[in-house]
Amino acid sequence: MKDPDLKFMRLAIAEAYRGVKKGQTPFGACIVKNGKVVALGHNVVWKSGNIIMHAEMAAISSACRALKTINLSGCTIYSTCEPCPMCFSACHWARIPRIVFGSAIKDAKRFGFNEMAVSNSKLKSLIKSRVKIRSGAAKKENIALFEFWKKQGKSRAY
Repeated sequence: MKDPDLKFMRLAIAEAYRGVKKGQTPFGACIVKNGKVVALGHNVVWKSGNIIMHAEMAAISSACRALKTINLSGCTIYSTCEPCPMCFSACHWARIPRIVFGSAIKDAKRFGFNEMAVSNSKLKSLIKSRVKIRSGAAKKENIALFEFWKKQGKSRAY
């Protein structure tokens, strides 16, 4: 049986590649509701000069505008990397019931990102969130994204 999450994860990966080609860092997100893409986003921290403009934050902002609500119940967010604590919190507050991610926080750290080593599972437990988490979706493809970013030669983490 085919993995239904892979289609949307690959859209998040493609969005991250678009961002990298524009000089951004290798993170992408896709928000889906009822099997339809609501929003895509890639990291725009360097472009915007705004440290909070992670891929998940960009996608959540776009989804809220598209759906004309701050309540994203019924949506799933696909993220190329495990959401940081800020992005996990935004998913929780937006009532996104499901997070699917590819690479882990420890993978981002290996590529030079200043990640807080607090897993989504730990955050879920600490705040008693009901969000469902799936990790490791298309992990090799997501690690390849970091490697592509690194080969660009002008890559800089934050």
